[in-house]
Amino acid sequence: MPPLPPRDFPSADDAYPVILPDGSVHKGTVFLNAVNDHPQLQVGDYTYASAHNPPANWVAHLAPYLFPQARERLIIGKFCQIADGVTFITASANHRYDGFSSFPFAVFLDMDRNRPSMPPVGPDTTPDTVIGHDVWFGAGAKILPGANIGSGCIIGAGAVVGGTIAPYSIVTGNPATTKRRRFDDATIDALLDIEWWDWPIATITANEAAICGADLPTLRAAAPA
Repeated sequence: MPPLPPRDFPSADDAYPVILPDGSVHKGTVFLNAVNDHPQLQVGDYTYASAHNPPANWVAHLAPYLFPQARERLIIGKFCQIADGVTFITASANHRYDGFSSFPFAVFLDMDRNRPSMPPVGPDTTPDTVIGHDVWFGAGAKILPGANIGSGCIIGAGAVVGGTIAPYSIVTGNPATTKRRRFDDATIDALLDIEWWDWPIATITANEAAICGADLPTLRAAAPA
């Protein structure tokens, strides 16, 4: 089989950006924003999700409790990488537990939000889940309601992550803990200042070697004015 001709980097609007050797598209990886029509999900360009068994509805697969009427939002930045089995457990999954029972009686009574068993509503009870840019989620990771994960983090396979995670942290385990920062503070500050993920895609791909090779001087010099 002859090799495929070289091509430009896929458009952020391509639902299926991976092309197989036979020229067909790989249905198990999507640019998530290209298949997102959910009012409460905000996804940056080039963030992709993968699944061994591609779902009919990618958003429902990744965030099953992010209902259309949800008050919380799930916000995911650019260039994130979401492996198979990752689940974002958003705030609408919560039960009220400040009383004697956490049983959601109202769910079985036409979802009457005026009933006392429904969770209380407010900024502290329906927090947004916010993910930065260039975050890698390992297989089977679970992200809890209201998590705030900084750019450049690596989330280990099977990790259960809540709370605030500083940028460029490696976190693993249940509950997830920070194993280490990926770079020293000065380098992290520089990367957050450079914000390469906001560059034009042609500039990003032209500087792939510096980005993936941790060549900070070259990356600084390449930053658009």
